[in-house]
Amino acid sequence: MKENLKKYLVEVIGTFFLVITVLCTAFTAQGILAPIAIASALMIMVYAGGHISGGHYNPAVSLAACIRGALSWKQIIPYFIAQLLGAALSVWIFYLLIGKTSVFYPADFSLKTLVISEFLFTFALCYVVLQTATTKNTAGNSYYGLAIGFTVLTGIIAIGPFCAAALNPAVALGVAMVGILSWKIFGFTVLANLVAGICAAIAFKLTYTEPQE
Repeated sequence: MKENLKKYLVEVIGTFFLVITVLCTAFTAQGILAPIAIASALMIMVYAGGHISGGHYNPAVSLAACIRGALSWKQIIPYFIAQLLGAALSVWIFYLLIGKTSVFYPADFSLKTLVISEFLFTFALCYVVLQTATTKNTAGNSYYGLAIGFTVLTGIIAIGPFCAAALNPAVALGVAMVGILSWKIFGFTVLANLVAGICAAIAFKLTYTEPQE
């Protein structure tokens, strides 16, 4: 039980720093530096907590990990709760930092374009996580955090004009809570993220071959 609590705490911390980076860079309008900061936040938290919890910080990744067999199904709800709690805490701290409660206006995206965009790059993110951080073939590698971070960087730059580029239901929750996304768009974003996680796990199972002993 104690080891599980450590995992959940790591997921709270990692998700918190990922989401608060998203919120702060959106507020300060950092331009091209925003996706670099967001991807870097994810990368460093993956390196910091990957050996403890897997460094998911993303319900879609946790779902993919469960289907792949890298995470127990009985842990998925606590992981989800930890990740969403981290996102909610980041919103609270964000408002403490800026001293305001209304600074964003909901973005308006084409739902078809949003769903396709979120699906594609959430799929890429989950697939990269599974291939670089959960297999015997790549066990002990030092690049998994870079691969995961750069996947997010690529996704944000590529599809940022078409959607929130959340690639993560916890991030989507954070940006919806501060008003960047409407709750309707939040729902479609989360659906696209979770379906992408399922599909990425299926693709992993179809393409991965365990090394011969």
